[in-house]
Parts: sequence; C-alpha cells; structure tokens
Amino acid sequence: MSRIRLPYIDHFKDRHGTTRYYFRRPGGKRTPLPGYPGSDEFMRAYAAAEANEPPPETSKERGQPGTFDRLLGLYFASVDYKRLKAPTQRAYRLAMEKLVRDEKIGHRTVSGLKREHIKTMMADRVDRPAAANGVLKKLRILIKFAIDLGWRQDDPTIAMRKLKEGEHHTWTDEEIAVFEAKWPNGTLQGTAFALLLFTGQRLSDVVRMSWRDVDGAGTVIQVTQEKTGTKLWIPLHPDLTGALAAWPKTHFALVTTAYGEPFTAKGFGNKMADAIAAAGLPDRCVTHGIRKAAARRLAEAGCTTHQVASITGHKSLAEIERYTREVNQRTTAGAAILKIASRKRKEDEQGGS
Repeated sequence: MSRIRLPYIDHFKDRHGTTRYYFRRPGGKRTPLPGYPGSDEFMRAYAAAEANEPPPETSKERGQPGTFDRLLGLYFASVDYKRLKAPTQRAYRLAMEKLVRDEKIGHRTVSGLKREHIKTMMADRVDRPAAANGVLKKLRILIKFAIDLGWRQDDPTIAMRKLKEGEHHTWTDEEIAVFEAKWPNGTLQGTAFALLLFTGQRLSDVVRMSWRDVDGAGTVIQVTQEKTGTKLWIPLHPDLTGALAAWPKTHFALVTTAYGEPFTAKGFGNKMADAIAAAGLPDRCVTHGIRKAAARRLAEAGCTTHQVASITGHKSLAEIERYTREVNQRTTAGAAILKIASRKRKEDEQGGS
C-alpha cells in the first residue's frame, strides 16, 4: 500500500494498539479522521477539516477499534479487496467471516494474535488440510493489511508451512465412457459434460457460456474465465460439435435450468454431482476432475505444457507439467519394456536355431 502524505496530519496509538489519525493546524484543535489514510471516509473527513467545515456524517463502524471485526470492515472497504475479481471477493468474504465467527475472535485484538493461536486453528482442521491451509492464507492477508494500517509490526504467519493436501481424482477414460453412456448427446447432463471435458473449463465458466460465444462457422468457442479474466479461443472438438448439434438452441445460455434460467455455479455443481451419482460412478469422481481429465488427455495427445495451458487457461503450469511428465514417463517406460522383450525374443530365436 502506497503512503499518502497530507499536511496537518498527526497520529498516535491508543491502548488497543490501533493507530488513530487526526487533523490539526498549528495552534488549532484536533479533528478525528476516521478510517485509514486514503480511504473514502478518511479523505472526506480530511477535506472537510481542511475547509473548516463540519465533519461529514459517517456510518457506524464495525466492531471496536483494533479488533478483527473492525479489521474486516476496513478490509472489505479497501482498495486491496475491491481490486479483486468478483468471485474472489465473494470467496474471501465468506471464508474470512466464517473464520472470525468459528474462532470467536471478532472482539479480539489483532495485535494479540500469536503464532501459537494460528497453529491451534490449523491443528483443529488437520483432518481437512484444505480448510487448515485456507485459515493460514486468509490470516496472512488480514495480518498484512493490519501491518499496512500500522496496527502491528510483525507477521506471525511468516514461515508457517501449509499442510499437504490431497488432490482431486483425474477421471479415467473408462469413467468418462460410463458417464457418456448414461447421459448421451441430447441430454442436459451430456451437453454439460461435453462442454466441461472438451473445453477444459471450470464450472463457473461453463455456466456463463452462451450460443453467442460460438462463432458463426461453429468451429470455435470464446471464453473469458471468471476467476482470472483470461480470454481464450478454443477450437471445438468434433465430439463437442456433435453434442451441441444435438442440443436445441432454445435459450441464450448453452446450459439452463428446467425453467430456462442460467445456472449458478453452485446449482450447476449440484446438478453434475447428481448426474455423476446416477451414472453409478465412485465418490472420487467429482466435477473438477473432468477439467483435470481434459488436461491429461491433451498431454497424452502429445501437447506441450503451453499448448495444454492455451486450452485450460492455467496460469500456473506446475500441474500441467506433472501431467506431461507422467505421460512422457509412461511412453518412455513402455518403449523400454518393448526393447527388453524384443531382445529376449532375438536371444530365444538365436538359441533355437
């Protein structure tokens, strides 16, 4: 966060460890300035004080000074938060609110958070590594913001390690065939599955796809990923072309509810979970694993890491590189065994001659 230098500003730390700002000309009276430097409420109050006008009315601030409740209120109003993509904002708000509520720390001071407190929070979720790591990630964001506000000088999350997480299962070709047999072309579930598998996109992107995104020739679909904002132009796989040809163009969105409305990401996820269960597939088969299967298939077809990413839109290539390494290992191992078998046959033939 960049520093803002304004004349006649002074500050001090109260007993809660919170930095308080006020406006004061030499010999004049102190005028409290709410919020933090650069925030809308701070700048409005500063402008009024500089013009010798009454301070603007401010809405009641959340929580007591220096507490996690107050910190959340300030963070959700900050530039740091507002510059995030809308889905990330929603995810962060839900996760942070839940963390503060579950840990009952809304009334606790941010300056009082210790490393051992964070370790305890993570230990309570050791059976859910992703949840434990989510706690660490969100606290790091909030602590960094608190340091920017001057609420504390140290970061107790530094050098704390994440727990090792399990990975979503990558669908096998056999599992894909089972789903496609249950839900053929012409069904909502089959159309949705084809979009997921042959574009390699997330649930949140598939629900936003429309017929308008398919070019006039029916050869390319345009996608703007909600999570990253990445724009992709994905050639239609022949199987996806067939699935779309069998699907009626009765609505603007490619996949809709029974009422003709676009799905929410959550609603679409539930619909796919029901379809997967109805196909008799094991619990390990979840919708995100279809995206992983798309990346696996591309790697098995001989695509490079960057070629795979040009379809899936991955920013981090680590997972894709793992797929390509595994495919290369299988190919190399297969060639090695063939060489051994060929040599054995030659030796047998020579011995029998």
